[in-house]
Amino acid sequence: MADYVSKIWAKGIFAHRVVFVTGGAGSICSAQTRALVHLGANACIIGRSVEKTEKAAQEIAKVRQGAKVLGIGGVDVRSYDSLKAAADRCVKELGAIDFVIAGAAGNFISPLSALSPNGFKSVIDIDTIGTFNTIKATIPYLVESAKRNPNPSPDGLTGGRILAVSATFHYTGMPLQAHVSAAKAAVDSLMASVSLEYGPWGVTANVIAPGAIEGTEGMERLASQQLEQRERTEGVPSGRWGTVRDIADATVFVFGDAGNYINGTTIVVDGAGWRRQGGIGVGLDANMKYPDFLLSGEISKHLKETRKPKTAKL
Repeated sequence: MADYVSKIWAKGIFAHRVVFVTGGAGSICSAQTRALVHLGANACIIGRSVEKTEKAAQEIAKVRQGAKVLGIGGVDVRSYDSLKAAADRCVKELGAIDFVIAGAAGNFISPLSALSPNGFKSVIDIDTIGTFNTIKATIPYLVESAKRNPNPSPDGLTGGRILAVSATFHYTGMPLQAHVSAAKAAVDSLMASVSLEYGPWGVTANVIAPGAIEGTEGMERLASQQLEQRERTEGVPSGRWGTVRDIADATVFVFGDAGNYINGTTIVVDGAGWRRQGGIGVGLDANMKYPDFLLSGEISKHLKETRKPKTAKL
């Protein structure tokens, strides 16, 4: 439990609620889902890999006796029809969709000079179009949930809430991340629109923007494996990278009774790292300094899958 959620939350605060999660088998989203399931929710996690998604669902279900966790693989968030079928199946088998986490994302390291139109489009399609499709596929169910769960909550139980997992690169700009910065800026804008247009129906829409999170698939692709602990964290004022529990706790807060009046907002969970954005060293080894690495055309060779625009589950 300590790995994915703090002990401060009361058990049962999400009893009989259902969360629908894209990218739910990934490092961050699986921790978010575990936290909600531990606290009473049932879940439906979505992913492209059938085997990985179903295995993750089985593992997540172990955090609470009697939990129902449905893993639906073979779903591409770039396809609205695929997502709509998954959302409909979730409601058919679990009874509702009360919470949504839009967490599927793509990332890789590339300067603009080497970024192909197809590579740029891949990230936009997964992050931005995928978030839009998730909204469209689930919003009718969220409106229904909001009707069942008035805000503020008279009984402490909540529903009708959607959360996107974003990033902070576009706040100040980040070399080698133009594609992700553009995609996540659009995600933030989409969620603002949801809050404005569906807030009157009782739905809340927010964003969590993680910083560098320890031990995640995303940071394996972005951070050089040659960096020492001190070199990796010296750009973060809080002195450390985040944990998946940090993101899960923020999710519990936003979806819980304490988050009733939080709508149309981005919660940055990064130890103030975005205020010293260049200090994280995305795609760089310790000896690579700005702008020298750009002028020489160098990036770290100690990254996981640096050149291929593959989907990274957050």
